Amino acid sequence: MANYSYDESGNMAAYFVITFLSIFLIPYTLSPLFSTSKPQSLPSCQCQQCSAQRERTRKREQGSLFSPKLRRRTLVIIGGWSIVAFLVYKVKQADNENKVYDPFEILGISTSATTKEIKSHYKKLSRKFHPDKVKLAVNETMEAVEAKFVELTKAYKALTDENIRKNWELYGHPDGRQEISMGIAIPPWVVEARNNIWVLGAYGVIFGGALPAIVGRWWFGNREKTKDGVHTHSAAAFFKGLTEESGADEVAGAVGKAYRWEIRNRRISNLDPELSVMERQIKEKINGKWDELIKLAGAAPKEPESLRRAFILLYAHLLRVPVLHPRLKKELNPVLLHTPTLLNALLNISMARNWLLPTMAAMRLHACLAQGIPPTPLDLKAAQLPGIDPVEAATLPKSDDFSAAIEHLKESEPSALPDAQKALERLAHTEIVDASFKVIGERFVTPSSFVHLLVKLRLTPIAKDGTFVQLPKPETSEKRDNEFLNSKKDIEDLPSGEYVSGYAHAPLWPANRKPSWWIVLADVKSNKVVVPPMKISDIPVADPARGVDYRSYKIQFQAPQTVGLFTWKVFVVSDTFVGDEAAREITLKIDDPSVLAADEQDAEDDISEPEEDSLAGQMALMRGGQVKKRADEESDEESSTDDEERDAAKDGDDSSSDSD
Repeated sequence: MANYSYDESGNMAAYFVITFLSIFLIPYTLSPLFSTSKPQSLPSCQCQQCSAQRERTRKREQGSLFSPKLRRRTLVIIGGWSIVAFLVYKVKQADNENKVYDPFEILGISTSATTKEIKSHYKKLSRKFHPDKVKLAVNETMEAVEAKFVELTKAYKALTDENIRKNWELYGHPDGRQEISMGIAIPPWVVEARNNIWVLGAYGVIFGGALPAIVGRWWFGNREKTKDGVHTHSAAAFFKGLTEESGADEVAGAVGKAYRWEIRNRRISNLDPELSVMERQIKEKINGKWDELIKLAGAAPKEPESLRRAFILLYAHLLRVPVLHPRLKKELNPVLLHTPTLLNALLNISMARNWLLPTMAAMRLHACLAQGIPPTPLDLKAAQLPGIDPVEAATLPKSDDFSAAIEHLKESEPSALPDAQKALERLAHTEIVDASFKVIGERFVTPSSFVHLLVKLRLTPIAKDGTFVQLPKPETSEKRDNEFLNSKKDIEDLPSGEYVSGYAHAPLWPANRKPSWWIVLADVKSNKVVVPPMKISDIPVADPARGVDYRSYKIQFQAPQTVGLFTWKVFVVSDTFVGDEAAREITLKIDDPSVLAADEQDAEDDISEPEEDSLAGQMALMRGGQVKKRADEESDEESSTDDEERDAAKDGDDSSSDSD
């Protein structure tokens, strides 16, 4: 019969845990080695400020030798393999109770040894391991020595005594048939009567309390988030707080109001003096406008401190107010990195209502965050260059390029000029090469037809003196446009291959930032967005030497249902560079469907009629249609007509002579 016993030593449970962890840990550990998606090395700005910011970002994300940054994956791998190593050591140290009995192995002789050799070898072992002749070592006991000698004697008899050898050959043990022991990988204390209450209590806490709590937290936590990754209360605040006329301040206030639910930092009383100093500096920089912003954000002193603290940190970044306290510096990065998510959620709500002003304000605030420039006034693009702060930028002569800023640096701060020129290499001017409406296969746009907005863009490099490099106007190709329109892609593949832009010049942004742009089609007169904007990246820098002239993008939408002329405007807005915008008016003419029908009829009329002697001509005559006469018949008819005209003329002359 089988004898069922609980796992006293815990070896069976250890085998189970080792197997389970190995199945998970081996692929989890080796998967990065076989990963095909390696981080791409991209060109970046080489100015001192950007280089220092990249180093700070690397230390924060990866850590250093003395303070390594351990990610969740690393902790799981280290913890898992540590448990496996401990269990392997425990199993190795434990006695193997189910080992197959082998007298040859116990005696240390070959299985081919004869009886004489076995007896001779046993005598040697007896003289060596007999309890009366063994001198005990420091860690040995007499019981262990006696057990060893009994084991040797039993093995010797299993090979020399006929009955005992028969038991070993039949049942695998010199003592005859043994009970089959079936171990259960549960320690015996789990099922002991005196521990029932504690075991049941542990099961109740784990399966009745902890597990439902974890599942509930996951479920209700997901319900609290929208598809944009923000709290539902934040989305509700955006929905209620935005209006059709909301500008940059209202958008910033709405974002600040969302910090109540998005940023949860514990209260630290010793930060109040530092926050008060920063708030006073912010008030001085924006000329008393701070109270209005606090009201828009709902960040009054009686409100949660995390809301007020996050809003102060946001404007300290925008106004370049120094953050000195280490704890506030640590809190600033999460606030900045989460704010674009809030702006994207706000942007989606604004676009759902087709509001132009708040949509443009949210897009521009993205760039202001990246460069650390306040959203108002709008002419502070020169502050993106090293050595120029927003106050100096406001006093410079207004220009589309950076020439005035470079001249200012040459006169006031020449030491910052090399870094500014390096920054100009990562800046560019967005240019709309062409923008048009296209309907595939048609020359006219009719009501409710599917229209493509085809926009061709390129980036114009900036010279070291801050002026835009003069480039020739690119030649457009109708064949290239048609191939792109008939493709399924919304972004054209460049003829020269895949183009990837590098990291932008953004020394104040706490991460590596790759620039992107929005294409917006809007009706400025009615303050409406016509179609949802398109987010794009990798606009090529124009380089005629490499054959890079422009890149095409398309947005498909349904034309209006009414006939008429619609004058709209195409905007291209950067999410990284302040003031990098391009705009162009564009007109969409919606024709009556009858125009299309007339055009098709004219096309049919242009088709030549079949000749009379051809098969198509004979079939056309049978249907009563028109055909072309043969060339010889036409010439005969023409000649006969000419003869008749000459005869008629001669008869006229004769009649006139008779009358005379």
